[in-house]
Amino acid sequence: MLTSNDIKKISQILKSNPKRLTDCFRIEVGEKNSQRKLSLEIFPNIPIGNRRGDLISVYTPSAHLQLHFCTGYVMSDVLGEVTFIGESNGKISGLTIEREGGCSLYANVDRTILSGDFTTFGPEVMLSSVALSLTESILPEERKQRKSTAVKTRQRSKRF
Repeated sequence: MLTSNDIKKISQILKSNPKRLTDCFRIEVGEKNSQRKLSLEIFPNIPIGNRRGDLISVYTPSAHLQLHFCTGYVMSDVLGEVTFIGESNGKISGLTIEREGGCSLYANVDRTILSGDFTTFGPEVMLSSVALSLTESILPEERKQRKSTAVKTRQRSKRF
């Protein structure tokens, strides 16, 4: 479960102050006068169907993205981004939020490609495997196939 301490760390990486709303934390990201801006809402431990979990929601001028049952996140101060992940049955979904207001969604990615030889993948597959390979450090050890061959940036991560 995401805590208020996690929200503080996330907002520091994104260089924005979180606002506490009734059932979520809202973080506005991007320059005020820029076309690239978004709102990130983090709903810790809310009812989702018959279960409880963390929900990450992103609003942009032209899209609304959600990640249900977030199981962890990886922060990179160097890249200025936070990647929230959810894992189910060997598939990873990741929602990356950039400090400058960009975001990327990678859904239902086979976990085995995170550790693969990226040079053998087509460019359309390589992007998701490189982006999500940063999350390997927070995936459960017993399920890891092998160490990633990607060069990793300095990162902090948390799995809950």
